[in-house]
Amino acid sequence: MSYDVIIIGAGPTGASAALFTSKAGKKTLVIDNEQSVTKRAWIENHYGVEAIGGPDLVEIGKKQAAKFGTEFVHGKATQLVKNEDGFEITTENDTYIGKHVILATGLSVELAEAAGIATKEGTEPRIKSIVDCDAQGNTSLKGVWAAGTTAGVSMHTIITAGDGAKVAINVISELNGARYVDHDVLKA
Repeated sequence: MSYDVIIIGAGPTGASAALFTSKAGKKTLVIDNEQSVTKRAWIENHYGVEAIGGPDLVEIGKKQAAKFGTEFVHGKATQLVKNEDGFEITTENDTYIGKHVILATGLSVELAEAAGIATKEGTEPRIKSIVDCDAQGNTSLKGVWAAGTTAGVSMHTIITAGDGAKVAINVISELNGARYVDHDVLKA
């Protein structure tokens, strides 16, 4: 089975990206190893939310993405290889094929480095390395994108979720061949 977008990581970055890609009608798979640091957070600085525990924020985000058809598999992505159809992502149990990949791997650049994707020194406290990407999320391997903490943005959930959405919109735009906008209108 082939996907339009495979997202590695289901924290605020990955689930937010999946929400946008699946809502746009793109066949989306999220591979998650349940290691999001957000699961240890208490959050009182997220716009629109008075206060929430990290585990609840992560679960709500995943449910929002699933509502629009995102598929989730539990596993650790161990290999990312470019092929003629896009990319193969291998986990301990299976291999998945996708046209585009979004790395939303938080503190880890291990998968990116193993695939030969350029990394650089981190900019945030305690972040040693990040994926080297441009402002749109493009990495050194065309078709692989980076978002959130692994792309060098602040670890705050509101920022990583927004970055996931931004990169997803850029991926959707590339898949569509035109700039994508997703604005729902309040029903009267």
